[in-house]
Amino acid sequence: MSATVQASSGAAASHPVLEPMRVSHLDAVMALENASYEFPWSRGNFVDSLHAGYPAQLLREAPGGVPLGYYVAMAGVDEVHLLNITVAPAARRRGYARFMLDDLVRHCRMVEALSLWLEVRESNTSARRLYERYGFALVGRRRGYYPAADGKREDAMLMNLAVAPAGG
Repeated sequence: MSATVQASSGAAASHPVLEPMRVSHLDAVMALENASYEFPWSRGNFVDSLHAGYPAQLLREAPGGVPLGYYVAMAGVDEVHLLNITVAPAARRRGYARFMLDDLVRHCRMVEALSLWLEVRESNTSARRLYERYGFALVGRRRGYYPAADGKREDAMLMNLAVAPAGG
């Protein structure tokens, strides 16, 4: 898959491509994960997700190019749960997260999922705004869901996107 992403200025950015994430990509994925989060996923989390067959895509600036981000989701009955979506810190605010969400929604339609779920840290206001602009609705809170500094825990905001059927 290849498409043009619109930069926030409205000018065309690079032509990113998504490709199925593989174990061989995990060194690059872990570098992005560790650069992005105080409490990153472990390599084992990614390996387990890939071995379970979860939808997982790696975003590159061009075929064979620099990794810009990735997502991992989990399909359920009539729904998909976004487990992890990450854009490299240097590549943020260029439309890449929206590009990956568009791909995931296409996947939802392909598997006839009616909704897409996610949790986001309460403190991650930029991600929450992105999800709200995308059409996700805040539907709940998971208390103490995420690890936080000094052994504390942070609440997750539970969000849902109703997915229109393909052609609908």
